[in-house]
Amino acid sequence: MSRYLLDSQIVLWLDGNRQRLGEEIFSKLADANQLYYSAASAWEIAIKRASGKLDLRSPFSVIARSLQIEEIAVTAAHGEAAAMLPMYHRDPFDRLFVAQAKMERLTLVSADREIRGYDVDLLLV
Repeated sequence: MSRYLLDSQIVLWLDGNRQRLGEEIFSKLADANQLYYSAASAWEIAIKRASGKLDLRSPFSVIARSLQIEEIAVTAAHGEAAAMLPMYHRDPFDRLFVAQAKMERLTLVSADREIRGYDVDLLLV
């Protein structure tokens, strides 16, 4: 059974830039049993939109819902697990995604090479 937690940029690429994923990754995601995004992704992208660093046609959660990607809430346990991870990566969002993927037994899909240092199932784009 293939269940994936998508990094924020992967959701955006699925929406409007699928060629960045490559044929193999896109095929795996298309055949997945379930795709998820972290509620923290909506926050991360909203910050980028508000600061003018990103222009989107719709809010992140609307885009994810249109792609039939299911939201995973951020729990206190997720936050505490993220804080306990080694500091291979300084981005708090990415550290949270790693913790969520580990705790929820999901494969994390990301283009961020710094995540490779963590003991997490990873599909690197």
